[in-house]
Amino acid sequence: MPAATVTRLECPIETVHATAYTIPTEEPEESDGTLKWTSTTMVLVEVHSGAHTGIGYTYGNAGIVKIVGMLKDVLQKQDALQTAARYADMIAKIRNNGREGLSAMAISAVDIALWDLKGKILQAPVSAILGAARGETPVYGSGGFTSYTERRLTEQLGCWVHEMRIPRVKMKVGRDAAADPKRVAAARKAIGSDAELFVDANGAYTKKQALELAKHFAQQNVTWYEEPVYHNDLEGNRFVRDHAPPVMEISNGEYGYAPYNFAQIISAGAADVLQADVTRCGGYSGFLAVDALCEAHDVPLSSHCAPYVTLAAACAAKMLRHVEYFYDHVRIERMLFDGTRDPKDGSLAPDLDRPGIGLEFKKADAEQYAV
Repeated sequence: MPAATVTRLECPIETVHATAYTIPTEEPEESDGTLKWTSTTMVLVEVHSGAHTGIGYTYGNAGIVKIVGMLKDVLQKQDALQTAARYADMIAKIRNNGREGLSAMAISAVDIALWDLKGKILQAPVSAILGAARGETPVYGSGGFTSYTERRLTEQLGCWVHEMRIPRVKMKVGRDAAADPKRVAAARKAIGSDAELFVDANGAYTKKQALELAKHFAQQNVTWYEEPVYHNDLEGNRFVRDHAPPVMEISNGEYGYAPYNFAQIISAGAADVLQADVTRCGGYSGFLAVDALCEAHDVPLSSHCAPYVTLAAACAAKMLRHVEYFYDHVRIERMLFDGTRDPKDGSLAPDLDRPGIGLEFKKADAEQYAV
Protein backbone atom coordinates (compact mmCIF):
# COMPACT_ATOMS: atom_id res chain seq x y z
CA MET A 1 0.00 0.00 0.00
CA PRO A 2 1.61 3.34 -1.02
CA ALA A 3 2.47 5.80 1.74
CA ALA A 4 0.07 8.68 2.23
CA THR A 5 1.16 12.03 0.87
CA VAL A 6 1.26 14.82 3.46
CA THR A 7 0.89 18.38 2.26
CA ARG A 8 2.58 20.95 4.49
CA LEU A 9 0.78 24.26 4.77
CA GLU A 10 3.11 27.26 4.80
CA CYS A 11 1.91 30.81 5.40
CA PRO A 12 4.72 33.35 5.14
CA ILE A 13 4.38 36.54 7.15
CA GLU A 14 4.22 39.50 4.81
CA THR A 15 4.00 42.53 7.08
CA VAL A 16 3.92 43.38 10.79
CA HIS A 17 2.46 46.70 11.89
CA ALA A 18 1.90 48.34 15.28
CA THR A 19 -0.14 51.40 16.27
CA ALA A 20 -0.60 53.05 19.67
CA TYR A 21 -3.96 54.39 20.85
CA THR A 22 -4.39 56.50 23.98
CA ILE A 23 -7.88 56.46 25.48
CA PRO A 24 -8.85 58.93 28.25
CA THR A 25 -10.21 57.48 31.47
CA GLU A 26 -13.92 57.63 32.16
CA GLU A 27 -13.33 60.06 35.05
CA PRO A 28 -10.81 62.95 35.04
CA GLU A 29 -8.38 60.88 37.10
CA GLU A 30 -8.19 57.36 38.46
CA SER A 31 -5.82 55.90 41.03
CA ASP A 32 -4.79 52.88 43.01
CA GLY A 33 -2.47 52.60 45.99
CA THR A 34 0.68 53.72 44.15
CA LEU A 35 -0.28 55.30 40.81
CA LYS A 36 -2.57 57.92 39.30
CA TRP A 37 -3.56 57.99 35.63
CA THR A 38 -5.76 59.95 33.23
CA SER A 39 -5.54 57.67 30.19
CA THR A 40 -4.62 54.16 29.05
CA THR A 41 -2.45 53.42 26.02
CA MET A 42 -3.11 50.29 24.02
CA VAL A 43 -0.64 49.12 21.37
CA LEU A 44 -2.28 47.08 18.62
CA VAL A 45 -0.25 44.71 16.43
CA GLU A 46 -1.40 43.44 13.04
CA VAL A 47 0.35 40.53 11.32
CA HIS A 48 -0.56 39.86 7.69
CA SER A 49 -0.29 36.66 5.66
CA GLY A 50 -2.16 36.33 2.40
CA ALA A 51 -5.81 37.23 2.86
CA HIS A 52 -5.60 36.97 6.64
CA THR A 53 -4.69 39.46 9.38
CA GLY A 54 -4.04 38.48 12.97
CA ILE A 55 -4.37 41.02 15.77
CA GLY A 56 -2.93 41.22 19.25
CA TYR A 57 -2.42 44.01 21.74
CA THR A 58 -0.84 45.10 24.97
CA TYR A 59 -1.35 47.98 27.38
CA GLY A 60 1.76 50.11 27.86
CA ASN A 61 3.94 52.91 26.60
CA ALA A 62 3.72 53.90 22.93
CA GLY A 63 7.44 53.11 22.68
CA ILE A 64 6.39 49.48 22.26
CA VAL A 65 5.62 50.37 18.63
CA LYS A 66 9.35 50.82 17.93
CA ILE A 67 10.20 47.47 19.47
CA VAL A 68 7.60 45.74 17.30
CA GLY A 69 9.26 47.44 14.35
CA MET A 70 12.57 45.89 15.38
CA LEU A 71 10.97 42.44 15.58
CA LYS A 72 9.90 42.61 11.94
CA ASP A 73 13.37 41.51 10.86
CA VAL A 74 12.93 38.03 12.33
CA LEU A 75 9.26 37.66 11.41
CA GLN A 76 8.80 38.71 7.80
CA LYS A 77 8.92 35.87 5.24
CA GLN A 78 8.80 33.30 8.05
CA ASP A 79 6.00 30.76 8.48
CA ALA A 80 3.21 32.27 10.56
CA LEU A 81 1.93 28.85 11.64
CA GLN A 82 5.14 27.95 13.50
CA THR A 83 4.27 30.02 16.55
CA ALA A 84 6.87 28.38 18.83
CA ALA A 85 9.68 29.17 16.38
CA ARG A 86 8.50 32.75 15.95
CA TYR A 87 8.38 33.17 19.74
CA ALA A 88 11.93 31.88 20.09
CA ASP A 89 13.11 34.15 17.28
CA MET A 90 11.66 37.21 19.02
CA ILE A 91 13.25 36.30 22.36
CA ALA A 92 16.63 35.99 20.66
CA LYS A 93 16.17 39.28 18.81
CA ILE A 94 15.69 41.40 21.95
CA ARG A 95 18.62 39.87 23.86
CA ASN A 96 20.62 43.08 24.12
CA ASN A 97 17.56 45.17 25.04
CA GLY A 98 16.61 42.99 28.00
CA ARG A 99 13.91 40.34 28.26
CA GLU A 100 11.55 42.26 30.54
CA GLY A 101 9.50 45.47 30.37
CA LEU A 102 8.56 46.93 27.01
CA SER A 103 10.38 44.17 25.11
CA ALA A 104 8.23 41.52 26.74
CA MET A 105 5.09 43.54 26.11
CA ALA A 106 5.92 43.91 22.42
CA ILE A 107 6.54 40.17 22.13
CA SER A 108 3.26 39.51 23.95
CA ALA A 109 1.23 41.54 21.46
CA VAL A 110 2.93 39.91 18.46
CA ASP A 111 2.54 36.41 19.89
CA ILE A 112 -1.19 36.96 20.39
CA ALA A 113 -1.47 38.30 16.84
CA LEU A 114 0.32 35.21 15.51
CA TRP A 115 -2.07 32.90 17.33
CA ASP A 116 -5.02 34.92 16.03
CA LEU A 117 -3.60 34.69 12.52
CA LYS A 118 -3.13 30.94 12.90
CA GLY A 119 -6.72 30.53 13.99
CA LYS A 120 -8.01 32.56 11.06
CA ILE A 121 -5.90 30.61 8.55
CA LEU A 122 -7.11 27.29 9.98
CA GLN A 123 -10.65 28.65 10.48
CA ALA A 124 -10.76 27.59 14.12
CA PRO A 125 -10.99 29.37 17.48
CA VAL A 126 -7.64 29.68 19.26
CA SER A 127 -9.03 28.10 22.43
CA ALA A 128 -9.62 24.91 20.43
CA ILE A 129 -6.22 25.04 18.73
CA LEU A 130 -4.52 25.41 22.11
CA GLY A 131 -6.58 22.54 23.48
CA ALA A 132 -9.27 23.92 25.76
CA ALA A 133 -9.35 22.73 29.35
CA ARG A 134 -12.78 24.30 29.86
CA GLY A 135 -15.55 25.90 27.84
CA GLU A 136 -15.80 29.02 29.98
CA THR A 137 -13.81 30.83 32.64
CA PRO A 138 -14.99 32.40 35.92
CA VAL A 139 -14.39 36.15 36.19
CA TYR A 140 -14.17 38.64 39.02
CA GLY A 141 -15.21 42.28 38.72
CA SER A 142 -12.18 44.50 39.27
CA GLY A 143 -12.05 48.26 39.83
CA GLY A 144 -13.03 50.12 42.97
CA PHE A 145 -10.31 52.69 42.41
CA THR A 146 -8.98 54.72 45.35
CA SER A 147 -10.05 57.87 43.49
CA TYR A 148 -13.69 56.80 43.77
CA THR A 149 -16.02 58.24 46.34
CA GLU A 150 -17.54 55.69 48.68
CA ARG A 151 -20.81 56.00 46.78
CA ARG A 152 -19.16 55.29 43.42
CA LEU A 153 -17.22 52.41 44.93
CA THR A 154 -20.27 50.70 46.38
CA GLU A 155 -22.37 51.29 43.26
CA GLN A 156 -19.76 49.67 41.01
CA LEU A 157 -19.14 46.61 43.16
CA GLY A 158 -22.83 46.25 43.96
CA CYS A 159 -23.71 46.34 40.25
CA TRP A 160 -21.31 43.51 39.45
CA VAL A 161 -22.73 41.30 42.18
CA HIS A 162 -26.44 42.10 42.13
CA GLU A 163 -27.07 43.05 38.49
CA MET A 164 -24.39 41.18 36.53
CA ARG A 165 -24.36 38.20 38.92
CA ILE A 166 -20.57 38.13 39.23
CA PRO A 167 -20.03 36.50 42.64
CA ARG A 168 -16.54 37.91 43.30
CA VAL A 169 -15.21 41.48 43.14
CA LYS A 170 -11.97 43.36 43.82
CA MET A 171 -11.29 46.89 45.00
CA LYS A 172 -8.16 49.04 45.29
CA VAL A 173 -6.65 49.95 48.65
CA GLY A 174 -3.41 51.58 49.81
CA ARG A 175 -3.84 55.25 48.93
CA ASP A 176 -5.03 56.11 52.45
CA ALA A 177 -4.30 53.28 54.88
CA ALA A 178 -6.30 54.90 57.68
CA ALA A 179 -9.41 55.05 55.51
CA ASP A 180 -9.08 51.58 54.00
CA PRO A 181 -10.90 49.59 56.73
CA LYS A 182 -13.94 51.86 56.40
CA ARG A 183 -13.95 51.61 52.59
CA VAL A 184 -13.65 47.84 52.71
CA ALA A 185 -16.50 47.63 55.23
CA ALA A 186 -18.66 49.77 52.91
CA ALA A 187 -17.85 47.47 50.00
CA ARG A 188 -18.82 44.42 52.01
CA LYS A 189 -22.14 45.97 52.96
CA ALA A 190 -22.84 46.81 49.31
CA ILE A 191 -22.16 43.33 47.93
CA GLY A 192 -23.70 41.33 50.76
CA SER A 193 -22.32 38.45 52.76
CA ASP A 194 -22.25 35.77 50.07
CA ALA A 195 -20.03 37.41 47.41
CA GLU A 196 -16.26 37.09 47.60
CA LEU A 197 -14.36 40.32 48.32
CA PHE A 198 -10.78 40.88 47.13
CA VAL A 199 -8.43 43.81 47.82
CA ASP A 200 -5.40 45.00 45.81
CA ALA A 201 -2.82 47.26 47.48
CA ASN A 202 -0.53 47.55 44.43
CA GLY A 203 2.44 47.31 46.77
CA ALA A 204 1.49 50.38 48.80
CA TYR A 205 1.99 49.04 52.33
CA THR A 206 5.00 48.21 54.47
CA LYS A 207 5.19 44.65 55.77
CA LYS A 208 3.87 45.32 59.26
CA GLN A 209 1.30 47.80 57.99
CA ALA A 210 0.05 45.21 55.50
CA LEU A 211 -0.24 42.64 58.23
CA GLU A 212 -2.13 44.97 60.56
CA LEU A 213 -4.59 45.86 57.79
CA ALA A 214 -5.03 42.19 56.97
CA LYS A 215 -6.65 41.80 60.41
CA HIS A 216 -9.16 44.55 59.59
CA PHE A 217 -9.84 43.11 56.14
CA ALA A 218 -10.42 39.66 57.61
CA GLN A 219 -13.29 41.10 59.65
CA GLN A 220 -15.03 41.77 56.32
CA ASN A 221 -14.21 38.27 55.06
CA VAL A 222 -11.65 39.44 52.50
CA THR A 223 -10.19 36.27 50.99
CA TRP A 224 -7.71 37.71 48.45
CA TYR A 225 -4.93 40.19 49.26
CA GLU A 226 -3.04 41.26 46.16
CA GLU A 227 0.46 42.74 46.30
CA PRO A 228 0.24 43.84 49.93
CA VAL A 229 3.84 45.05 49.62
CA TYR A 230 6.03 45.89 46.62
CA HIS A 231 5.81 43.00 44.16
CA ASN A 232 9.59 42.47 43.91
CA ASP A 233 9.93 42.29 47.69
CA LEU A 234 9.45 38.54 47.68
CA GLU A 235 10.60 38.23 51.28
CA GLY A 236 8.02 40.82 52.33
CA ASN A 237 5.23 39.10 50.44
CA ARG A 238 6.25 35.79 52.03
CA PHE A 239 6.17 37.46 55.47
CA VAL A 240 2.59 38.66 54.92
CA ARG A 241 1.58 35.30 53.50
CA ASP A 242 2.99 33.46 56.52
CA HIS A 243 1.25 35.69 59.07
CA ALA A 244 -2.02 36.72 57.41
CA PRO A 245 -5.29 35.07 58.48
CA PRO A 246 -5.46 31.54 57.04
CA VAL A 247 -8.53 32.31 54.90
CA MET A 248 -6.72 35.16 53.12
CA GLU A 249 -4.72 34.27 50.01
CA ILE A 250 -1.77 36.42 48.93
CA SER A 251 -1.42 36.94 45.18
CA ASN A 252 1.48 38.23 43.09
CA GLY A 253 2.81 37.97 39.53
CA GLU A 254 1.10 40.61 37.38
CA TYR A 255 4.52 42.17 36.66
CA GLY A 256 6.08 38.89 35.60
CA TYR A 257 7.59 39.13 32.13
CA ALA A 258 9.43 35.84 31.72
CA PRO A 259 9.12 32.32 33.17
CA TYR A 260 11.99 32.91 35.58
CA ASN A 261 10.06 35.79 37.25
CA PHE A 262 7.25 33.41 38.12
CA ALA A 263 9.64 30.65 39.16
CA GLN A 264 11.23 33.08 41.64
CA ILE A 265 7.84 33.92 43.18
CA ILE A 266 7.02 30.23 43.58
CA SER A 267 10.47 29.40 44.97
CA ALA A 268 10.23 32.23 47.51
CA GLY A 269 6.78 31.11 48.66
CA ALA A 270 5.65 34.70 48.01
CA ALA A 271 2.14 33.92 46.77
CA ASP A 272 -0.72 31.52 47.34
CA VAL A 273 -2.06 32.29 43.87
CA LEU A 274 0.12 33.27 40.92
CA GLN A 275 -1.05 35.97 38.52
CA ALA A 276 0.00 36.34 34.89
CA ASP A 277 -0.88 38.94 32.28
CA VAL A 278 -0.97 37.76 28.64
CA THR A 279 -0.12 41.29 27.50
CA ARG A 280 3.13 41.24 29.53
CA CYS A 281 4.28 37.67 30.06
CA GLY A 282 4.83 36.67 26.43
CA GLY A 283 1.33 36.40 25.05
CA TYR A 284 -0.39 33.05 24.89
CA SER A 285 2.91 31.19 24.57
CA GLY A 286 4.24 32.79 27.74
CA PHE A 287 0.96 32.44 29.64
CA LEU A 288 0.81 28.70 29.04
CA ALA A 289 4.44 28.40 30.15
CA VAL A 290 3.39 29.98 33.45
CA ASP A 291 0.48 27.57 33.62
CA ALA A 292 2.93 24.68 33.26
CA LEU A 293 5.00 26.07 36.15
CA CYS A 294 1.85 26.29 38.25
CA GLU A 295 0.93 22.72 37.39
CA ALA A 296 4.42 21.50 38.33
CA HIS A 297 4.22 23.21 41.74
CA ASP A 298 0.46 22.79 42.37
CA VAL A 299 -0.13 26.55 42.51
CA PRO A 300 -3.40 28.13 41.27
CA LEU A 301 -3.23 30.64 38.41
CA SER A 302 -5.30 33.78 37.86
CA SER A 303 -5.07 36.10 34.87
CA HIS A 304 -4.44 39.83 35.17
CA CYS A 305 -6.47 42.47 33.24
CA ALA A 306 -7.32 42.49 29.49
CA PRO A 307 -10.12 39.91 29.86
CA TYR A 308 -11.26 39.56 26.27
CA VAL A 309 -7.83 39.01 24.75
CA THR A 310 -6.96 36.69 27.65
CA LEU A 311 -9.99 34.45 27.20
CA ALA A 312 -8.62 31.98 24.64
CA ALA A 313 -5.50 31.21 26.67
CA ALA A 314 -7.44 31.19 29.93
CA CYS A 315 -9.70 28.45 28.57
CA ALA A 316 -6.59 26.37 27.77
CA ALA A 317 -4.81 26.90 31.12
CA LYS A 318 -5.09 23.81 33.33
CA MET A 319 -4.48 25.63 36.63
CA LEU A 320 -6.64 28.70 35.98
CA ARG A 321 -8.96 29.83 38.73
CA HIS A 322 -10.42 33.01 37.21
CA VAL A 323 -9.98 35.96 34.84
CA GLU A 324 -9.82 39.58 35.99
CA TYR A 325 -12.72 41.55 34.50
CA PHE A 326 -10.88 44.86 34.88
CA TYR A 327 -13.10 47.90 34.47
CA ASP A 328 -10.80 50.11 32.37
CA HIS A 329 -9.86 47.35 29.96
CA VAL A 330 -13.41 46.05 29.65
CA ARG A 331 -14.47 49.57 28.71
CA ILE A 332 -11.72 49.93 26.08
CA GLU A 333 -12.14 46.46 24.61
CA ARG A 334 -15.89 46.87 24.27
CA MET A 335 -15.36 50.27 22.63
CA LEU A 336 -12.75 49.17 20.10
CA PHE A 337 -13.43 45.51 19.30
CA ASP A 338 -16.28 43.46 17.91
CA GLY A 339 -16.70 40.07 19.53
CA THR A 340 -16.82 41.00 23.21
CA ARG A 341 -19.53 39.31 25.25
CA ASP A 342 -21.14 39.86 28.62
CA PRO A 343 -20.32 37.47 31.47
CA LYS A 344 -23.08 34.99 32.18
CA ASP A 345 -23.53 33.73 35.74
CA GLY A 346 -20.06 34.96 36.60
CA SER A 347 -18.22 33.41 33.64
CA LEU A 348 -17.02 34.34 30.16
CA ALA A 349 -17.15 31.91 27.24
CA PRO A 350 -15.42 32.31 23.86
CA ASP A 351 -17.56 32.44 20.74
CA LEU A 352 -16.62 29.20 19.02
CA ASP A 353 -18.18 30.39 15.76
CA ARG A 354 -15.48 33.08 15.43
CA PRO A 355 -12.03 31.97 14.24
CA GLY A 356 -8.85 33.18 15.92
CA ILE A 357 -9.17 35.00 19.24
CA GLY A 358 -12.73 36.03 18.39
CA LEU A 359 -12.11 39.78 18.21
CA GLU A 360 -12.11 42.20 15.28
CA PHE A 361 -10.63 45.66 15.63
CA LYS A 362 -12.93 48.61 14.90
CA LYS A 363 -10.29 50.76 13.24
CA ALA A 364 -12.60 53.62 12.31
CA ASP A 365 -13.82 53.93 15.92
CA ALA A 366 -10.24 53.85 17.22
CA GLU A 367 -8.78 56.39 14.83
CA GLN A 368 -9.58 59.36 17.07
CA TYR A 369 -7.32 57.87 19.77
CA ALA A 370 -4.31 57.12 17.54
CA VAL A 371 -1.02 58.49 18.85
